[in-house]
Amino acid sequence: MRFELTLNRTTKQRMLPMDYQYYISAWIYKVLKQADKDFASFLHEKGYGQSETKLYKLFCFSQMNFGKPKLWKEKKLFEISAHEIKLQISFDVNEAASTFIKGLFMQQEFYLGDKFNGIDFKVANAAVLPEPEFTENMHYHLQTPWVVSCQTENNKYPQYLSPKDESFETFAVKHLIEKYNNTRNQESVSSKQITLKQTSGFKRAGFVMKPDTKEQSRIVGNLFEFKLTAPVAVQKMIWNAGCSEKSSSGFGWLEKIERNCER
Repeated sequence: MRFELTLNRTTKQRMLPMDYQYYISAWIYKVLKQADKDFASFLHEKGYGQSETKLYKLFCFSQMNFGKPKLWKEKKLFEISAHEIKLQISFDVNEAASTFIKGLFMQQEFYLGDKFNGIDFKVANAAVLPEPEFTENMHYHLQTPWVVSCQTENNKYPQYLSPKDESFETFAVKHLIEKYNNTRNQESVSSKQITLKQTSGFKRAGFVMKPDTKEQSRIVGNLFEFKLTAPVAVQKMIWNAGCSEKSSSGFGWLEKIERNCER
């Protein structure tokens, strides 16, 4: 389920770090943590069982829509003049949760940024967005990078694959299967049911996580268009929870391409 948040700037601050995704993720986690017990009870009452992980793992968010900001490339800052900014967030929960989630975010006031640069916001509105019609064959384009990683005994750090790597598709599908099967109590899917086909060129892109800390790292993924053949339930999952690893950090947000996907 996707929501569009309308954010209003509440002060004169205009500078926002270019790698703002980490700060959005931290803010969403903070909001969810405040409602942890209530939301866990809600999920249980609605038949999710002990699925609290759905709250913390299966969400994603879009890029912020703030028009055309001035870019201070050397300082890695956006200068934003828009007063009203849009942000979409999504959760892999059903329609019954929409009112509850809207209530969590409405009227939230928060600071987005680091200790040097950032903007104070207030959530002025939270609207539920309609879902597309899902089929087993869907065509998407990525708004934020799809991260596919692997780690071997010889590598201390994860290797971020590109679609040029032979194992990219295998690891991408493997992650989708794990993401689905680990969050469903009864249903499961296998690799025989999922086919991924890249339908455009790709561009490498990424975000800095935990900036200005000892844990700072740059996560790198890929932007491209693709066709996914998979059960409808899997299509809904990636729409609501992102297709990528680290989707709760804003990776793997996708949009549907309107075309005949049966070709």
